[in-house]
Amino acid sequence: MSQFVPDSGRNTIPRILEQSSNGKILTAVTAYDFTSALLIDQTDIDIVLIGDSVASVIQGRGNTLPVTLDEMIYHSKCVARGISKALLVCDLPFLSYQVSPEEALRSAGRVFKESEVHAVKLEGGKVMADTVRYITERDMPVMGHIGLTPQSYHRMGGHRIQGKSAKYGVTSAEELVEDALTLQDAGVFSVVLEGIPSELAARITEMLDIPTIGIGAGSECSGQILVLHDLLGLSQGTPPKFVRRFAELGQESVSALNEYVKAVSEKTFPSASESYSASSHKMPRIKAVS
Repeated sequence: MSQFVPDSGRNTIPRILEQSSNGKILTAVTAYDFTSALLIDQTDIDIVLIGDSVASVIQGRGNTLPVTLDEMIYHSKCVARGISKALLVCDLPFLSYQVSPEEALRSAGRVFKESEVHAVKLEGGKVMADTVRYITERDMPVMGHIGLTPQSYHRMGGHRIQGKSAKYGVTSAEELVEDALTLQDAGVFSVVLEGIPSELAARITEMLDIPTIGIGAGSECSGQILVLHDLLGLSQGTPPKFVRRFAELGQESVSALNEYVKAVSEKTFPSASESYSASSHKMPRIKAVS
């Protein structure tokens, strides 16, 4: 006989929607591994995205296009093992959903069956509406993503701000408004707005009944998302304009590694207290083999 499972405190999509409608500003981070997940789980982060940005952040690729569905499922499994509170969303990678709605459904289904996430995210506006509807009508929640869509890297000619003017490689403001409304009608429970003017993001947020999650889209979105490595200062090089480093763990890590090299070279590590001795610990008995 089936039983109701008591509320565990886990964020769910209905809870996220209710909180947002009541004025809560949502917080989200992108993460890729178990260790990061354990740290996040000690905070009040609402949403954790396992992003296809794993291609650049973890794999060292120049863009997100090479990452595979198997890799996204692998990283989602790692993150899911460390998260007990936040809503988990997995990016569908390039070419895992663009061919047909049926293939998109199979890809999404694999993610849900194999990695214990609660939603998938895909990029694109009006052109992806039928695919979104096909998936969501089969009870698989979808988060949308418009504006600067990293999987459109080659069409855009790189990572270019969208919604400023209608020219090749740039989607106009009116097109983005239409994209957002179309995705909402198709069934997404929220939509990421990336790399668009803050005024446009505020306008879209005001028009929608679902939350918007901003990244490089100003402060008037329903919530914000950053890559964990960026906000902790672990990423190398000059960060994008929209990134705020809330710590400088990259510099601290380099200093710690240099201190390790120095301690090993000077034989101050390991110390006596960090070493084992025969007198203080019983040595394991070796059983004779007859």
